[in-house]
Amino acid sequence: MLIRIKRGWELPESAATPESVYLGRRQLLKAAAAGPLLLGTGSLLAGCDEGPSQVAQASENVGEADPSAGLYPVERNPRYTLDRPVTEEKLATTYNNYYEFGSSKNIWQKAQALPLRPWTVTLDGMVEEPMQIGIDELLAKMPLEERLYRHRCVEAWSMAVPYSGFPMKALVDLARPLSSARYVRMETFLNREVASGQNAAWYPWPYIEGLTIAEATHELAFIATGLYGKPIPKQNGAPLRLAVPWKYGFKHLKGIVRFEFTDKRPVSFWEEIQGGEYGFWANVNPEVSHPRWSQATERVLGVDERVPTLLYNGYGEFVADLYKDMDPVKDRLFM
Repeated sequence: MLIRIKRGWELPESAATPESVYLGRRQLLKAAAAGPLLLGTGSLLAGCDEGPSQVAQASENVGEADPSAGLYPVERNPRYTLDRPVTEEKLATTYNNYYEFGSSKNIWQKAQALPLRPWTVTLDGMVEEPMQIGIDELLAKMPLEERLYRHRCVEAWSMAVPYSGFPMKALVDLARPLSSARYVRMETFLNREVASGQNAAWYPWPYIEGLTIAEATHELAFIATGLYGKPIPKQNGAPLRLAVPWKYGFKHLKGIVRFEFTDKRPVSFWEEIQGGEYGFWANVNPEVSHPRWSQATERVLGVDERVPTLLYNGYGEFVADLYKDMDPVKDRLFM
């Protein structure tokens, strides 16, 4: 007799995401002139995909064809499963925060201006030999697979999506960091001609994020290159997006062009803007509130009710050991 034991991140069917809509979007950054004032008063909200008040009609063929389309769909890794339906594709791909393109709720449309080729990825810093590699050559070297991951936004909503991509450890192995490297500093593209949001001087462009080497080589750390069995859309982070499902969504930077290995802890984008609210670690914890709202519950996209938030977004059995020797208060593990 086969007895199936549910994994810690799985939710009951009652918490499933239906194909209806839902969350109202908060208004961010009223005008450019207000930028410095907002920074000073701490009224910014960290970047992650946001939910709509109405369902938009997504275009099926926006922008140029992605040359990597023939790689998908890829085989699903059965180790990463969900006890809930995947969020409707339209919800996850038509309403997104992507501050490089501004702060409107229809940012997915502006993001189509981003050119995906040529796209060069730099692996440098404390490595045996720095390298630059084209995105298609990189994809050819990586072991692509699909994973079902939960995503928890710092603004207390969540979704579940099928990412395609590769374990970040495979990229770290390709880079061959020195033993003295302790962190991976990641950097997104900088192209003010097509990304109008990068002309906002009050933001510290480009978008920077970082992980420890231990986090980056953990089995859950994933570089997403596809979504819903297709190349990942531009608004969702094409061609390379970080997915670390035990951390809040603002850690999941999009459009990555550089992985720098260093012995100094990076100062991330939102940490530089508002370090008291958005710290380096950003691990999900229902018992540690954001300074301006509770994290005890979350709204599943498409569901007009709240469900309990789980420690480490339900992935604690995998990642808790990463932080067992750290002080959660002193080290601000959950900010």
